[in-house]
Amino acid sequence: MKRVRIGCNYVKQPFWKILLGVPLIYLPLFTTVPFMVVGVVLVKTHLRFVGGMEIKPYREFVPDWISHRYLNREQPVLNIPWYQPAHYHWFWVFNCKLYCPLSVALFRYMAYLVMIVENWWCPFGHNRKQDYADGAIDQSIWHVDPLETVKLHPADRDNPIWNGEGE
Repeated sequence: MKRVRIGCNYVKQPFWKILLGVPLIYLPLFTTVPFMVVGVVLVKTHLRFVGGMEIKPYREFVPDWISHRYLNREQPVLNIPWYQPAHYHWFWVFNCKLYCPLSVALFRYMAYLVMIVENWWCPFGHNRKQDYADGAIDQSIWHVDPLETVKLHPADRDNPIWNGEGE
């Protein structure tokens, strides 16, 4: 697996870049996250209105609280002289137990919902379609009507990702 290189370059970064870069991680709390929450509500409502059932809830994408190794008093802290919040355990608990896992879960949940939408409305193969298996559905819109089903390419008609009968 090819890895993103970051740790080897961090120590080489000029101080001003790090100083400007650190607060950028919190801007999505105000810009992206609210829109994602609205998007999740809209997409999930759409899926329910077209008949979607047994859609996983958001909480299935959030790691268990107990899965983290550290309690507040044990949480490691970074000794960054110029950034005082980094010295406090509560800062790392907020980041490592709330902000990061809940944000990752939100984006993974939205991706899951969009996979379901894609499998419902567009059950046509492409080179990345196997990645949509997490959003597998029983039938697509094209499989509901037998007159339309016969028009589908066999690979699209019998694909188990969007046609439970194809399994």
